[in-house]
Amino acid sequence: MTSAAYTSGSVSVSAGARGGAPAADKGVGPLLRGWREQRRVSQLELALRAGSSARHISFIETGRSRPSEEMVLRLAEHLDVPVRDRNSLLLAAGYAPHYPETPLDDPALDALREGVERLIQGYEPYPALVVDATYNVVAANRGILMLLGSVPEHLLEPPLNAMRLTLHPEGLAPRIRNLREWRGHLLAQMERDIALRRSQPLRALYEEVAAYPAPPAPPSAAPGSPAGDAVPDEEPSEPVPYFALPMLIEHDGRMLSFISSISTFNTPMDVTVAELAIETLLPADPATVKYLHALMS
Repeated sequence: MTSAAYTSGSVSVSAGARGGAPAADKGVGPLLRGWREQRRVSQLELALRAGSSARHISFIETGRSRPSEEMVLRLAEHLDVPVRDRNSLLLAAGYAPHYPETPLDDPALDALREGVERLIQGYEPYPALVVDATYNVVAANRGILMLLGSVPEHLLEPPLNAMRLTLHPEGLAPRIRNLREWRGHLLAQMERDIALRRSQPLRALYEEVAAYPAPPAPPSAAPGSPAGDAVPDEEPSEPVPYFALPMLIEHDGRMLSFISSISTFNTPMDVTVAELAIETLLPADPATVKYLHALMS
């Protein structure tokens, strides 16, 4: 994806280039074998899924047989290979890429951008943002801007990165009251993404943010409470039965609670679109709902 920038609401951010596809000069056979082994699928199981034979799969992997373009795409689909890497497999097999990679500011994606912007703006006053495959922020609403109010300028320079903003010791991390748990959740999410995409830029980002100072073990808290050191609300409230791990973050002396939800596009036909994800932060308690509505009114 080439460099692009556009504005969502009052937040202007950029989408940077990213990569990480396996090198095409290895040949399609070893690349397919690598994906199959990573997915822990036998040659026989893959053959049954793809309507082929274990012998043919073996011949493809060893280079004794050149797969057709259709076969490459079929095997990639059954191995859940990301769209970007399907193009790499096709190139390694001697075929042209099947999936375009349209710059995000291209007129062809006007409808996509406008739809995503309407979606995240309609989610206000709750925070929502759109990230690419390496968690660079490509769009965000005013709810996100509110959370970033105290973040220093050097962390807000493009390309904004959601993981860096959240876990950097000068970013949101000092205000996240259950940072130890939330950090573990984010690092585990990145590990799953790395296993799926085999992306070197994503691996580099993971190594960077994992090296940030880890928070100390929290003091003992009441059972079921994820934040024993949380800033209390101005109004006392009953304990909240969280249905998922919340991010508990302090904002202007108030403790806000959010549950994260991530959405992607079904059956994307473009590399850029395939690598976009919409993250929404759902208020996890009535006090957070009340506070955000009052703040944004």
